Amino acid sequence: MIVLRILLNGVIMAAEMAAVAAVAWFGFTYPFLFAAVTAALSFVLGLRLETRRLSFELPFYFEGARAPRLLLVGVVGTVEALMKGVLAGLAALFTFAGTDSTRLLWVAVVFGLTVYAGASALRSLSVSFRAQPWRWGYFRLAPPLGLAFSAGIAALAAVGMLGAASVGEIGWKLVWELPQKPSVSQVSELFFQLKQAFDEFIVTVLSQVLSPEWARLAGIVVSVNVLTGFVASVYATVIAAVVRAAEEGLP
Repeated sequence: MIVLRILLNGVIMAAEMAAVAAVAWFGFTYPFLFAAVTAALSFVLGLRLETRRLSFELPFYFEGARAPRLLLVGVVGTVEALMKGVLAGLAALFTFAGTDSTRLLWVAVVFGLTVYAGASALRSLSVSFRAQPWRWGYFRLAPPLGLAFSAGIAALAAVGMLGAASVGEIGWKLVWELPQKPSVSQVSELFFQLKQAFDEFIVTVLSQVLSPEWARLAGIVVSVNVLTGFVASVYATVIAAVVRAAEEGLP
């Protein structure tokens, strides 16, 4: 029985890694469909989780009749879920849409590692403290995963794996190379270059008052890449919840 459980745990872990790889491949290969699925998945999760959270949170702020309270929970929960869904979808689109396939491949690798780290953290919290992956993943995981993704992109840029264009080069592309009606991929590629230039500008400014190491860390925190944490947290939550359900169902 013990040997069988060890083997089944190994199968579950392999399936977890395969699911993470599949998510990263999906984003890399079909960025527009990936963005749509991410937005829909975030919205569906939010409809359930936001309304449940508000049903506990709202009595802390308000007293009175129950009927208006129930209506308010439904309306506010739906609006918040919709806003988070739109944000996650846009972040997913600008993370994976582009024209530089080499850059996008490295982005997919960092994204996959980030999702795996998030799923592993949720699994550990669930095993050790009986934390619920759905709630922790949806409400608490986006900021740390965003920082992890931003740090990964910054590390790749620091070692030259992701080239950073200068402001002059970006201006040249914007004026002379970008078509009159650019595609979403072309806009996303330019947006990534702008993000990289903005991050470098922030680090340069902060270096005037901080040490280079602290300025680099501060640049990671304020980078637009942190928004990708909303995307990574959605998939880490789903994967961790399915893994825990599978583990608890073992004989």
